[in-house]
Amino acid sequence: MTRRERTRQLIELGGLIAKAGLVELTDDDRAVILGLLLEAAARLGADDTGNQITLWRRRGQRAFADADDKD
Repeated sequence: MTRRERTRQLIELGGLIAKAGLVELTDDDRAVILGLLLEAAARLGADDTGNQITLWRRRGQRAFADADDKD
């Protein structure tokens, strides 16, 4: 991956964290945000991840759709 692509990816991922409201909900506490992400990663590492991924994907798709409706 080129440096420019990597930079774009990181910016987009940061945007998702902001879009989810985690910055405001955690008062921009980056240790808390990292802890939340690590918890999600641990859940994904568990045996039964199919249902969790499906749930998270649906929530994310609804959030994207809601944002598109507001534009």
